[in-house]
Amino acid sequence: MRAVARHLPYMATIAVYSLKGGVGKTTLAVNLAWCAATRSARRTLLWDLDPQAAASWILGRESKHDRAQAAFSRDVDPRKLIRPTDNERLDLLPADASLRELDHLLREMDKKKRLSKLIAGLGDYDRVILDCPPGLTETAEQVTRAADLIVIPVVPSPLAQRAYEEIERHLGGRTPTLPVHVMVDRRRRMHLDAVAAQPDWPVIPMASAVEASSATHRAVGDVAPQSAAAKSFQEVWQRIERRLAS
Repeated sequence: MRAVARHLPYMATIAVYSLKGGVGKTTLAVNLAWCAATRSARRTLLWDLDPQAAASWILGRESKHDRAQAAFSRDVDPRKLIRPTDNERLDLLPADASLRELDHLLREMDKKKRLSKLIAGLGDYDRVILDCPPGLTETAEQVTRAADLIVIPVVPSPLAQRAYEEIERHLGGRTPTLPVHVMVDRRRRMHLDAVAAQPDWPVIPMASAVEASSATHRAVGDVAPQSAAAKSFQEVWQRIERRLAS
């Protein structure tokens, strides 16, 4: 059954961010955006801020022109870069290679809330999901000022746990966070111990359905709606909606 959440009277911005690459950040962002649009019937925009443009590729909407950075420099209205996806109520603002220089541009502009102002002018969206590049960067600083909630994917490993703790120290409580254990393999003792140590964190399992969905440029909920992975992404999204409502 499709769960339609009540509409809140504001646009909420959810950033998916990690210090480390290769932790399933983009997969999480794409599937949360799909849940927002499909399961909660939210008008949703996924803004791909990562120059690798993986989210844009998964949704089959890679940009053919290096114009993504121009939205920040005022050369292009970001609304003109938004593209519809194959999913009802889900739009994409795609990334491209020009974002490799975004940190330098933002430092030169010295506009601490540039991203916040751009998001405010995007239009009639209920939810904006940001797929952020990894690292402690100027872009990340902009994200922490713009987001209502930062979702942090954490692989059950000591290095990933350390990276999560570094993010929390850096934020200093400025922006609410939601850590999520991802790529969890319950056959591995280290993963079981990590999940047991943080029983309040949502869990996304390691699953072939996740790989299959990316290969077909679709969300897990489209490819395998009854899979454990699809249900896990939905549970994370429901947790996010509860956090926003409270």
